[in-house]
Amino acid sequence: MPLSPGTHLGPYEITAPLGAGGMGEVYQARDTRLERPVAIKILPAQLSSDPIRKQRFDREAKTISSLNHPHICVLHDVGSQDGIDYLVMECVEGETLAKRLEKGPLPLEQVLKYGAQIADALDKAHRSGVAHRDLKPGNIMLTATGAKLLDFGLAKPAVSPSKGTTLTAAVTQTTPVTREGTVVGTFQYMSPEQVEGKEVDGRSDIFSLGAVLYEMVTGQRAFQGKSQLSVASAILEREPAPISTMKPMMPLGLDHAVKKCLAKDPDERWQSASDLKSELNWIVESGSQEGVPASVVPGRKMREAVAWTAAAASAVALIGLLVGYLTLSSLRPPLLISSVVAPPGTRFLRWPKVSPDGRTLLLVLVDAQGRSSLRSRPLNTPSAQPLAGTEGAIRAFWSADGRSVGFFADGKLKTVQASGGPVHIICDAPFPTGGSWNAQGIILFVPQLGSGIYKVPAAGGSPTQVLSLDKSKFSDFGGPDFLPDGRHFTYSATSFDPANTGTYFASIDGREKRLIVRATGNRAFASGYLFFAQPTGSSADLMAVALDPATGNVEGEPKLVARGIDYVTGPDESDFAVSDRTLIYETSPPGAGTGPTLTWFDRSGKRISVVTGGRDSSDLKLSPDALKVAYSKGDPNSDIWIQELKRDVPMRLTFDTSVDKGAPVWSPDGTEVLFDIALGGKTPPGIYRKSSSGTGNEELVAQPKDPDAMLWPTDWSRDGRFILCVQGEIIARNRGEIWVLPVSADRKPRVFIRAPGAAYDGRFSPDGRWAAYVSRESGREEVYVVPFDGNQVSNTPPFEQVTITKRWQVSANGGAYPRWRRDGKELFYVASGDEFVSVGVETKGNTFSLSETRPLFFGNRLQPRRSLTT
Repeated sequence: MPLSPGTHLGPYEITAPLGAGGMGEVYQARDTRLERPVAIKILPAQLSSDPIRKQRFDREAKTISSLNHPHICVLHDVGSQDGIDYLVMECVEGETLAKRLEKGPLPLEQVLKYGAQIADALDKAHRSGVAHRDLKPGNIMLTATGAKLLDFGLAKPAVSPSKGTTLTAAVTQTTPVTREGTVVGTFQYMSPEQVEGKEVDGRSDIFSLGAVLYEMVTGQRAFQGKSQLSVASAILEREPAPISTMKPMMPLGLDHAVKKCLAKDPDERWQSASDLKSELNWIVESGSQEGVPASVVPGRKMREAVAWTAAAASAVALIGLLVGYLTLSSLRPPLLISSVVAPPGTRFLRWPKVSPDGRTLLLVLVDAQGRSSLRSRPLNTPSAQPLAGTEGAIRAFWSADGRSVGFFADGKLKTVQASGGPVHIICDAPFPTGGSWNAQGIILFVPQLGSGIYKVPAAGGSPTQVLSLDKSKFSDFGGPDFLPDGRHFTYSATSFDPANTGTYFASIDGREKRLIVRATGNRAFASGYLFFAQPTGSSADLMAVALDPATGNVEGEPKLVARGIDYVTGPDESDFAVSDRTLIYETSPPGAGTGPTLTWFDRSGKRISVVTGGRDSSDLKLSPDALKVAYSKGDPNSDIWIQELKRDVPMRLTFDTSVDKGAPVWSPDGTEVLFDIALGGKTPPGIYRKSSSGTGNEELVAQPKDPDAMLWPTDWSRDGRFILCVQGEIIARNRGEIWVLPVSADRKPRVFIRAPGAAYDGRFSPDGRWAAYVSRESGREEVYVVPFDGNQVSNTPPFEQVTITKRWQVSANGGAYPRWRRDGKELFYVASGDEFVSVGVETKGNTFSLSETRPLFFGNRLQPRRSLTT
């Protein structure tokens, strides 16, 4: 029988009923001795005789009294009167989370705050040997001081097994409260092991907290059904819809944290509530969320950029949004955590660009078929609108007024209105490194690697050169970026001399040009500051320095804006974009590692194992026995290193830091390594060989015929007779031809393949009778195969082109990085959209045929640290 107001239990006077649950009734009362409000929970007299309920009641008293924590309801007293056992608890003012959820989901700040507080309370309980077993919104009170965890009436020692009935018996209940002889807990928030009546521990509470967090974020229960049977079935067999699809503006870090809580297997969950609390606090502190693939920009370090069985996998990246007006007095505006997630079925190809007004993102996306295109997405909505006619886009930028977009596709510079409309072709741009569009209607761009900076009217016309590339000083220029006056701009320049490498200030008339910051890569000007990235190993610090955009004068020292910005070496690209109101950037999570690692994958894309070697390296090449990897490493000039994979032991092979070295190639027996030495050093440029043991001297094998070009090796035939190499500019994407170099006889190179738009990356078939390569003659990269006859090469005079009578095109819609299977029965390559594919190969005598192309998997994040073995 319910107690009426005025009833006394010892010194406590009942004032009002508060509610009832499976373990009793709760009343508001007054402590007549201390004159303070309290809450009293009783077990009715008719149930006190039940030994099971009485045992649970006594256990609750002992449990709560042992827990002293700011986010656990305080137990003041216990008592018994007239056969009624009762608990006297802190009277908590506020509303239950269940009541709050009736109004809808909670703001992200509250989700993270309350979630961390509840996790902290659970951690205290679990360390005391107590599992709550009935964590749900109704047992969480939201107060002025934070969340309070209530009702340990179902708690038990965590080390003891939980006995319950079968699922079939349990699901016959019609109410969510606990019944005698059934599984203990509330079904919608039960863990799988609770539903099955198995032994539980603190990880069961973590699952329940995951379900609570999910509901706090989405406003919907993680596991739903029309009956308890269907709810229980969902808990056991189904996964809830990802938070990122239901609430795209939520951090993906939170999605990950909740998903890990809700793992069906307890061993796959967070193993302590403390770990979950730390994760939630980190999301708050870092202002971050899971990231998007960085753009792939060619540079010298990318000559042989290929990913396959051994690939450099960077740490999972995270995104944060800094929103607010940036002033000279503060570089740290209010933080808004928001997801920047690619629409379903697409992936990012480039880092998003922020519109001048800071309200819209310009996305370069790749769909499941590997086709790239542009979409625009307002920051205040999760949906992105496609821009028709932008198929094939690889880079994009805003006009100064934000009404139009410039982009590069199909070897052309094009424009389109941001709201959509006809696409206009402006001029040729075969391999661009970026562009910028000023208020006067001028587009500034670099049409291809190894070229100068050009300008062209946005309405169309012939490009004119603004700055020429002095190849005696610089290797390439990075994409220009207009400053507010539209007459001056910044750009990056790389050089074999570190003194010439950095960010430059220049004028559109070509009269001004000077170094202002010793940092390369992308940069942006906003609110009086030049933002740039300062590499710190595998990541970078986002820096800002005060800059007068009219004079190019730098004021003061650079200031730190954010640490751990995701950064790709080689192309020197960091993941951030900025306008006067918005800064978006991508960071790596704490503890993610010091740099990229080598990872083994199978042909389905499944990760097999991780090798820790090869950090901060490029041009990775596996030895013939796949036990070692050769790579180039060093900044600003790299040397060749060899790493034993099993022992993770690195050995330096070359030691001349005055010149850049790269493109290692193993001899067929693994006893020697070929590599190139670049222009600009004391050592003559060309291809060299050295014992892989590190002993002996470096021997010059061949030199470039063109004094302005580089020469590097790409493959060594299995019979040891021939070497394939490339002569071209930087990475041979705009000019290059494939040479054959006999290892014996006259050791004079012959031109093997010369194609319009360059040919490169030649690879011998295992039997040495065929060669695969890449050519840009069609306007984009495609993979081809031609026959190879060593006798024919030997009879061709040096530097004369070998006659080729047949050729087969392997890729149909773009392809690069061809590699043969060890038995020659398949040819692998990377198709557009970073998709790895295979093609069956059949040969008989002089006949060559290809079977159906088979997609394998998409690359997780293509970077210039890749290698392959098959």
